[in-house]
Amino acid sequence: MRLELTRRADYAVRAMLALAASDERLSAATIATRMAIPPRFLPHVMRDLVAAGLVSASTGRAGGYRPIRPPADVTILEVIEAIEGDGRRRACVLRNAPCGRDGYCAVHHVFAAAQDALLAELAEATLAAVVENRAAFEAATTAT
Repeated sequence: MRLELTRRADYAVRAMLALAASDERLSAATIATRMAIPPRFLPHVMRDLVAAGLVSASTGRAGGYRPIRPPADVTILEVIEAIEGDGRRRACVLRNAPCGRDGYCAVHHVFAAAQDALLAELAEATLAAVVENRAAFEAATTAT
């Protein structure tokens, strides 16, 4: 079973984490360097995040990006959906066709419940919590 983000969603989550961990406006180059994102892809991702109302952008020498809302108010699900749209699986896991046209498949309720649980977890995880957990993990692994 595969559970993975598209490359664009992966970069969006990483970019938002960089912004959440900083108190200042960050340039695309800084975000790309800090989060190991290919610089040529980042402007497209940032444009989507701006369009979704998650990030503000300013141009000029002191320009860059910053979150519009506090990181504690932005969830990982919001970031992913800003890039990928609604994350609900629409095709049946057994028939690779819309489930429900001629009744639900035998495992429909199991996979629907699992999907709901995943989306609920992503909706609970805020950028601030992830940054905090990451900082705690990095501190614990670098302590001697």
